[in-house]
Amino acid sequence: MPRRGLILHTRTHWLLLGLALLCSLVLFMYLLECAPQTDGNASLPGVVGENYGKEYYQALLQEQEEHYQTRATSLKRQIAQLKQELQEMSEKMRSLQERKNVGANGIGYQSNKEQAPSDLLEFLHSQIDKAEVSIGAKLPSEYGVIPFESFTLMKVFQLEMGLTRHPEEKPVRKDKRDELVEVIEAGLEVINNPDEDDEQEDEEGPLGEKLIFNENDFIEGYYRTERDKGTQYELFFKKADLMEYRHVTLFRPFGPLMKVKSEMIDITRSIINIIVPLAERTEAFVQFMQNFRDVCIHQDKKIHLTVVYFGKEGLSKVKSILESVTSESNFHNYTLVSLNEEFNRGRGLNVGARAWDKGEVLMFFCDVDIYFSAEFLNSCRLNAEPGFWLLARFWLWNDLSVSIRFPDHW
Repeated sequence: MPRRGLILHTRTHWLLLGLALLCSLVLFMYLLECAPQTDGNASLPGVVGENYGKEYYQALLQEQEEHYQTRATSLKRQIAQLKQELQEMSEKMRSLQERKNVGANGIGYQSNKEQAPSDLLEFLHSQIDKAEVSIGAKLPSEYGVIPFESFTLMKVFQLEMGLTRHPEEKPVRKDKRDELVEVIEAGLEVINNPDEDDEQEDEEGPLGEKLIFNENDFIEGYYRTERDKGTQYELFFKKADLMEYRHVTLFRPFGPLMKVKSEMIDITRSIINIIVPLAERTEAFVQFMQNFRDVCIHQDKKIHLTVVYFGKEGLSKVKSILESVTSESNFHNYTLVSLNEEFNRGRGLNVGARAWDKGEVLMFFCDVDIYFSAEFLNSCRLNAEPGFWLLARFWLWNDLSVSIRFPDHW
C-alpha cells in the first residue's frame, strides 16, 4: 500500500510539471503572436545606406525648401507692393501740398496725418545727406574713425571681440542674422532691378537672358553704425564666370533700408605693389616667397613685390631666393632696395613707396610673416580708391585682416 501511494504521488508530481511546461509554452507562443511585426526592408531614421530612408528625407527636404521659397516669393511681392503704395502716397501728398500752397500767401493748412509720409521721407533723406556715407567727415585723428565690421553668408566678424580672441561671432545672434539677411536681399533687389541712375549696365547671360544675381553670388559685406544717423552697409556681389564685381551701398537711417548707390567695379587692371621691410629673417622670407609664388604669381598675376632690406648680413641669400623665383616662374616684377642701416619699419615702408615710379598703383604695406590668399588680394582692390595707400599690420586668424587707409599726402 505505501508503495502504491508513492507511485501515485510521483505521477501527480510529473503531471503538474508537464502542465506547468505546457502553460509556459502556450504563454510564450501567445507573446510571439502578439509581438509587433518588423519589416526587414524598412529604413530607420538616421541609418545610412537604406535607399527608402534617403529618398524619404530628400523628399521632405525638397518639400520644406519649396515651402520657404514660396514664402520668400510672397514676402518679396508684398514688399514690392508696399514700396509702390508708399511711392504713390508720396506723390499724392506732394501734389496735395503744391495745390494747397497756391492759397493765400502760399500757406495752407494740412493735418498731421497728411504731412507724415512726406515729412518722413524728407527726414530719412536728410539723415542720409548728413551721414558720412554721402559727404564724408573731417576727423581730428584716426581715433575718430568709426570702424567697419565684416560679414559673409555664414560668418560675422566683430571688432569688439578684440585681437586676443577669435573675432568670429559664434553663433550669430538671431536678430543680427535676420538683419543681415534682409540687407543682402535688399542689395539683390537693387542689382536685379536697377534704376536709371545706377552706375551699371544690364548684362546678359550666355543664352541672351537677363543676368539675375542670387544670395550665392554674395562675396562679402561691411557695416558700421553712426549713433545719431543710422547704419551703413557695403555689399559686394560677383558671378563666378564674370570678372566684374557689383557694389551696392545701403543706408538704414533708423528706419527702412534706402539705396545710396549701385555700381560695377572692374579690378582686372588693378596692380598691387606689396612692400616688405626686412632684416636678417631669411627663413621667414623663404616661407613668404613660397606663399607669394603660389598665390601672387600663379593665381593673381597682377602683383609687384618691393623688398627693402636693412644691413648686409643675409642680403646675398635674399637675392638668391628672388633670382630662384625669377628663374622658376619667369617673374620679373620685383624691386630689391638695400639699405646699410639699422632696421626701421617706417623708414623701410617710406623708401619702398618712393621706389615706385610707374604710375598709379595700390600700395600694400605688410610684414614678412603675412600669409594671404587670392580672395584677400581682390578684397584689397575692392576696398581701395585711387590716391590712397592701404597700410596693414596683421594679426591673422584664417581669413581675417586688419587694415587702415591713409591719404597719399600724409
